[in-house]
Amino acid sequence: MAVTQQVPVHPQAGFFGAGPYPARRAAVAVLAILAGFVLTAIWSAPFVDSVIGDSVANGLLGYDAKATPISGVLAGTLFAFVSGLAGSFTACNIAAFGAVAPLVGSEAGQKRSALKPLGWIAAGMLTVSVGYGVVVALVGTRMPQFSTAQTTGLSPRSIQSMIAFGVVGLVFLAMGLIALGIVGNPFAGFTRRHPAAPLVLMGALIGGFLIGRPYPLFRIMFRSAAEQHNVLYGAAAFALQSVGNIVVMAVLFLVLTYATGGRVQRWLAAKPARIATVTGAALLVGGTFTLLYWDVRVLGRLGYIWFPMVSW
Repeated sequence: MAVTQQVPVHPQAGFFGAGPYPARRAAVAVLAILAGFVLTAIWSAPFVDSVIGDSVANGLLGYDAKATPISGVLAGTLFAFVSGLAGSFTACNIAAFGAVAPLVGSEAGQKRSALKPLGWIAAGMLTVSVGYGVVVALVGTRMPQFSTAQTTGLSPRSIQSMIAFGVVGLVFLAMGLIALGIVGNPFAGFTRRHPAAPLVLMGALIGGFLIGRPYPLFRIMFRSAAEQHNVLYGAAAFALQSVGNIVVMAVLFLVLTYATGGRVQRWLAAKPARIATVTGAALLVGGTFTLLYWDVRVLGRLGYIWFPMVSW
């Protein structure tokens, strides 16, 4: 009875599709996509953004983060990191946790190299976030993401969010399908020569969250950087916002790597197809949620289409 396709596997293979793959890969994909759909339907932005996000930010800063103006560059950089950390569980960052499974299943499972893959993710993330911070500092308040125009339809800010998160969601979905072996990896040769490339791409996608992010605390930081026109401040603030976004994810990964005594890695290694299964499922859940929440559900909220949403 064939359970998996036994293919020689690189330590990073489960991340970007080199097998071995689960026998029921289609079923795994369908269940993961359904889980992403359900998460989208039951997600409560007011609870996550206000009850969790605002409470964390206010507690760490010691003042009302929304009501207190940013007083200067130093205050702004601290605000950037804290607001990034507070926004860890918001809808515009939740897909970042899809990186935990690829990290645990990769060569990061070897304790001596656990920090190395986090470094590759940070490299991709900071390249995008620093670059975007510079753009915001130079262009200022003319950017669509800064728009406060009142409209009954799609505002410039909404359109930018839909485009940015739509692209991120589609890439996550593609990576999930590749990880499960449902579609081929068009960059197989490149990733064999550069096995860290998928991690850098994952980091770039996480950095890309800032390009579409409408989170209120992020918009306060955005306004500060846009109005100051200070390139160094813009780069630093956006970099620290991204770093704050992945702190919880990184801690979770390190706990699974170190605190479990290698049990998670041994469980994955016991059946090599588990790496592809867990990685592909995580990426598909994150990709489905990101695409549906920021594109389809937005259209439903505005009345253009029907989309099921649970209010709580």
